[in-house]
Amino acid sequence: MNLQADSQANPDNLSAARMAYLKDQMEKVSRSFAVVVECVEQPMRSYLATAYLLCRVADNIEDCTEAHEWRISCFNDFLCLLNDPSLAEKILETWSTNPWQGLTPSERDLVTLVKGKGLWQIYAHIPGPYREIIHRWTEIMVQGMICLNERRCAPNFLDRQGIQLIKTLQDYDEYCFIVAGTVGHMATEMAIIFYSIDPEASAKLIDTSETCGRALQKTNILKDFRQDLERGYCYLPDEWLEQIDYLPLSLGGARLDWKAMVYNNVLGELSTAIDYILALPEHAIGYRMACLLCLLPALQTNNLAGRESQKLFTANHRYKISRAAMMECLLDSRRMVTDNGLLQSHCDWLLSETKYSFMGAL
Repeated sequence: MNLQADSQANPDNLSAARMAYLKDQMEKVSRSFAVVVECVEQPMRSYLATAYLLCRVADNIEDCTEAHEWRISCFNDFLCLLNDPSLAEKILETWSTNPWQGLTPSERDLVTLVKGKGLWQIYAHIPGPYREIIHRWTEIMVQGMICLNERRCAPNFLDRQGIQLIKTLQDYDEYCFIVAGTVGHMATEMAIIFYSIDPEASAKLIDTSETCGRALQKTNILKDFRQDLERGYCYLPDEWLEQIDYLPLSLGGARLDWKAMVYNNVLGELSTAIDYILALPEHAIGYRMACLLCLLPALQTNNLAGRESQKLFTANHRYKISRAAMMECLLDSRRMVTDNGLLQSHCDWLLSETKYSFMGAL
């Protein structure tokens, strides 16, 4: 696949070779999000896939277990690439010499010269308005990750029982903004341009876009609580855990009213995410479908947590919706993608059932 020659022939990155590259890389790093992106019309699909993969490169730098100084250097390289993607060959050649400890083979591919260069070539040829949005929000994400690594600005972490812990609720929200709220802003601004969304609807979408990203991130934080703890991290705020003498840090469980408080926080975010989709015009059908395929599984995941509330924050803290439930989310998305009334009633029912699962157990 000659991406360099291809970019000269097709400046909008819509050639078969470029789309095949993005599709292949998406399926390697996130099959679930690959399905989501496929719902969106071209060329917006390619812009979103490119943006997502660039964010994954940033995540790879954050997640690798190499020396602190190396990761900070890579973050700075990444910022250089955002400004000048023609530097990709030089920078990726240097990156390729590092083992990138802690990453899977598919994750490592994105930071190598052989497999990673194509992504930056595609990014370089995305039309200016979309590339500017990707650049701006990805840079904000990476600057936030640098702050996280250098502990010189919010969000603040502290050490508690050998666990790195988010300090306050404000820090919890700030962390979720850096790693996911930025993505909500980025996708929304691109969608507004692509679908020519009117100013009134655009204002509503921008107001709620950050909350959408936070809602999905908090859903994952709660779902992956036990796995993160095994790595020495807890992304729930210290000021919450202090209320129950830090029992969850030893997987000692928690009071049901405390669990309800923790999950009500993310349910409130998901409620705003519903408002976000309701504000999307019907002609943005591909993007609406993609958003539903993010929202409905998150609602179902939290609903499952409510039904298994006794196991939460114990050694048995593990829950994941089944393939059958995912198929149900897909069918529900197709059924209500252009029906706001049906969407509202369905999501309200899921939210109320989840809250009842917690409160009914009290």
